[in-house]
Amino acid sequence: MKDSHIKIIDEANLPEKTKNDLKKYLSEKDFSDEMFDTIISRIQEEYANTRIESCEAVGVIAAQSIGEPGTQMTMRTFHYAGVAEINVTLGLPRLIEIMDARKSPSTPTMTIYLADDYSTNRDLAREVSWQIEAAPLHEFGDITTDMLDMKVNVQLNRDVCKKRKITIQEIIERAPQKIKDKNHYRDFEFEDDAANAKISFLPKDRESYQNLFTLAEHVRKVIVQGIDDIERVVVRKENGEYILYTEGSNLKGVFEVDGVDTTRTRTNNIAEISEVLGIEAGRNAIIDEALSTLREQGIAVDVRHIMLVADMMCIEGEVKQIGRHGIAGEKESVLSRASFEVTVNHLLDAAVANETDILEGVTENVIVGQPIQLGTGDVRLIAKPRVD
Repeated sequence: MKDSHIKIIDEANLPEKTKNDLKKYLSEKDFSDEMFDTIISRIQEEYANTRIESCEAVGVIAAQSIGEPGTQMTMRTFHYAGVAEINVTLGLPRLIEIMDARKSPSTPTMTIYLADDYSTNRDLAREVSWQIEAAPLHEFGDITTDMLDMKVNVQLNRDVCKKRKITIQEIIERAPQKIKDKNHYRDFEFEDDAANAKISFLPKDRESYQNLFTLAEHVRKVIVQGIDDIERVVVRKENGEYILYTEGSNLKGVFEVDGVDTTRTRTNNIAEISEVLGIEAGRNAIIDEALSTLREQGIAVDVRHIMLVADMMCIEGEVKQIGRHGIAGEKESVLSRASFEVTVNHLLDAAVANETDILEGVTENVIVGQPIQLGTGDVRLIAKPRVD
């Protein structure tokens, strides 16, 4: 492709993505100047035809385009990656979760891709999964409650520790600290014997069996390896590489694990994506999750409707829900807010605050019986008096 062609593409009135895709496509082709001119003119013509007309009610059309197919969606969960223990909420409940901008989805999951060396080696992939999957202390040895001496004894299994690439000393250091930091339980003391791979936990109040049993429960469940929020990891081979599927999500924690490909790893927790990677990533996640949820049900919705919704949810720099605690509840129009939910409360609050409604939007004009200020309703015809 000639430099003059690149210059013409750069100066064309087209979206940046279209320009980049066009350059990439044409760089691999052989064509004449006449063919190039034809391609550019057709693309510009198509772009002009797909642009929204002035005064178009884009919000209403987007709501209709997502809402109508949404009535045909089912309510179900999906057994993910062929393993019964990992379920993913799909269908209508998942779409509601996305639009409500839930802080945590009902079934948080991650798809973790591995770096080059790890993605083709099963043993290395398994080692990465051990660094991610939350492993409680009882998986590394035997835990017994000694009611005579009022202590909880942990006898670690050296073979298990060696297999899972963790040292006895690491477990001895982590277990008591994790109980204090994560479980906020401090009514105990501990004794360690690294030579014999043994730890003993003693409650501060030696007179109470209840304290002993509470301590024993904390000791059994304390996470000594992996990431606390990720309960299960499944390793599967797909398209010649090993991929990890998780039950639970912790994007920041997973990114810190060696061997993880951070450029492809993803989670279905949109709030977490926005917090770790920024609001633009959060917006892209909303679009991607909504599209994949609809597509999985065999429903085709134009991406521009979902893009509009995602833009509205993220326009203020944080992910906000569509409902009354987000976008709908923050509208300037009193009547528009009142038409959505908790009508009386909105009207009372507006009356107390002496608010006025300037009747600019669709909803409030429909309520008072006026033409909406969109489409033909936005055009005002003025007849000039005829002067003879």
